[in-house]
Amino acid sequence: MSLFLQANPEVAEAVVNPDSIKTAVVDLAQNVVSDPGGMLHQLGQSAIQFGLKVLAALVIYLVGSWLIRRVKKLLKKIFEKRKTDKALAGFVQSLTTVVLTILLIVITVGTLGVNTSSLAIGMAMSGALQNFAGGIMLLAFKPFKVGDFIEAQGYMGTVTDLTIVSTHLTTPDNKAVIIPNGPLSSGNINNFSKHPIRRIDWSVAIAPGTDLEACKAKLVEILRSDARVLSHETEGAADPFVAVSEFSESKVVLTVRGWGNAADYWGLFFDMNDRFYKELPEAGFGFAYPRVNVTIKQ
Repeated sequence: MSLFLQANPEVAEAVVNPDSIKTAVVDLAQNVVSDPGGMLHQLGQSAIQFGLKVLAALVIYLVGSWLIRRVKKLLKKIFEKRKTDKALAGFVQSLTTVVLTILLIVITVGTLGVNTSSLAIGMAMSGALQNFAGGIMLLAFKPFKVGDFIEAQGYMGTVTDLTIVSTHLTTPDNKAVIIPNGPLSSGNINNFSKHPIRRIDWSVAIAPGTDLEACKAKLVEILRSDARVLSHETEGAADPFVAVSEFSESKVVLTVRGWGNAADYWGLFFDMNDRFYKELPEAGFGFAYPRVNVTIKQ
């Protein structure tokens, strides 16, 4: 609405000053009565001029959109040929597309005779500026790359794309999540793919009175029997570890730790849970169960 008023000062004046509406109507009526032919000719000329402006704007927009798509495809081919980092390639393509699109909109609107200065200022002052700056920070410091599994802004997923204003994730249950770069760059980012190996933790609650040392030895034996469990011989890893982390009259909780490759994390975690559940009782080690004390009054 504001753009329309800028392009039509007479209408803007009428909105601000209702009395001018009455004056304009009277003037129009007088012109129609005094020179109806001239009035119709003027209206026809105005309609033709406006139609030509609309046609020119439409042509400019269609041609500009086609050129932007061509430039985007060309950049994609260049980056693929040079094997450019996916995050950098996506960011540059997104930046180029946004800048060219904004320029096209300004030119198209300007063709219609609308003052585009306020439009450009509004775009510059919008939240897109913050997200653009966030994208620059992410690209400069590289807390993650395309393909990494991260946790940020309450979401966990694999990074599939980094654009000028947002980062795209695919969650483990195959949901697409788009996070604005502004808050993402200023918040906490947990990158699970940053290091090639990770420590995996398990909690095993056994019954009080269980032979503690024998149970700990059995847990270590189970871990070492899996080739995916690493030892101190691998840089950054350590040998399997078991210790008491909690105990009470109803249970003894053992913390079990092992190291593995990041790619094996979830498979190893779930497989060990299955083996602990099956093999510990077979070896004579019982799990803790909740106890309820019942007092019977005589």
